[in-house]
Amino acid sequence: MAKTEPFIEREASGGERIQKLLARAGVGSRREIERWIAEGKLTVNGNRIQPGYHLKPHDHLQINGRVVKWEKYAEQPTRVLVYHKPVGELVTRRDPEGRAVIFTQLPRLAVGRWIAVGRLDINTSGLILVTNNGELANRLMHPSRQVEREYAVRILGEANDAMLERLRKGVELEDGPAHFEEVRFYAGEGANKWFYVTVKQGRNRLVRRLWESQGVKVSRLIRVRYGDITLPERIRAHSYYELESQELEALMASVAL
Repeated sequence: MAKTEPFIEREASGGERIQKLLARAGVGSRREIERWIAEGKLTVNGNRIQPGYHLKPHDHLQINGRVVKWEKYAEQPTRVLVYHKPVGELVTRRDPEGRAVIFTQLPRLAVGRWIAVGRLDINTSGLILVTNNGELANRLMHPSRQVEREYAVRILGEANDAMLERLRKGVELEDGPAHFEEVRFYAGEGANKWFYVTVKQGRNRLVRRLWESQGVKVSRLIRVRYGDITLPERIRAHSYYELESQELEALMASVAL
């Protein structure tokens, strides 16, 4: 019979629960971490553990054989930045083609790393939230939370009342049905018009694809709000501001953290 590693029982007190700490550090979501524990991919001091284990000083943590220096995440305060992404920047850590990425515009963290809350494609500008708290990022992005994203959109083409009603009720896209929670005219004459639209999903290029399904082209797309966080007019492209304590508390409360 093959020898199996012993399980470490759940600690009753002391330290911090392993799922909470690693999710906050951005290692993975709590659900992913629980799966790694169940699959034996995550060990402490060479042993398999149970979900809810409390990490203690000098615990030796490994994931898939890779040592994780978890202590540096233990006392990490949550931070959230509101970044104004310009057209042409990518929401990725590095680009093989050498194009600009948002993370080079952010302040350096002594501990951990910045995590983007969702993405904006290279041709979309506007608000993107970044945080050092992986659990917060996961909750803000998770479909079950139905967090609103609002965009200012300039379209090229005619948009009559019947079209807007179809976009509110829903249309069939290649990856399933989708709709705007809200769509309202803002300004413009002739072929170019501005609208504000709201969606509750983070699917790839969703706003553009919804308009394109009606035969109109999006010529400019700007995200102006994510949940209750709006992009201030004073924040220029390539710039950011950090949420203050009351704003941060409200944001975390909105996703039950």
